[in-house]
Amino acid sequence: MTEATQDQPVFNIDKLYVKDLSLEIPHAPQIFLERENPQIEVQLHTVSNPVDDGVFEVNVTATITSKVGEKVMFLIEAKQAGIFTIRNIPAAEIEPILGVMCPNILYPYLREVISDVAVRAGFAPVMLNPINFEVLYQQQIEAAKTTTH
Repeated sequence: MTEATQDQPVFNIDKLYVKDLSLEIPHAPQIFLERENPQIEVQLHTVSNPVDDGVFEVNVTATITSKVGEKVMFLIEAKQAGIFTIRNIPAAEIEPILGVMCPNILYPYLREVISDVAVRAGFAPVMLNPINFEVLYQQQIEAAKTTTH
């Protein structure tokens, strides 16, 4: 390897995997007799952690709660994770990569897992809307600024 290629920016997807997955249907089997359309609530959270020098794990977690009135039809929590190698990139650029680019890669896999679990549980597929992780990242930065002042 020449010195020039050693200093080239590196971004690799090393591994994509489901890190955690849970399903609860607390009112089964009676809930399957409900005819009302459920209300769906979605909570989304991202986090990244260093694993090794230049290697990071990024997690995108979604919690989906489906209710009819006050009764929970189902609750799905899924954590899609990835291991990414990021080297020779300025430190100031690494956080946006971990907070925006990596979640954008993981999110389609998370959407598929959630939809598949809902169908396998006997419900209609849950189609999560696209997410703008750049906006979420900016909101996290702003929230961090207000809590430190």
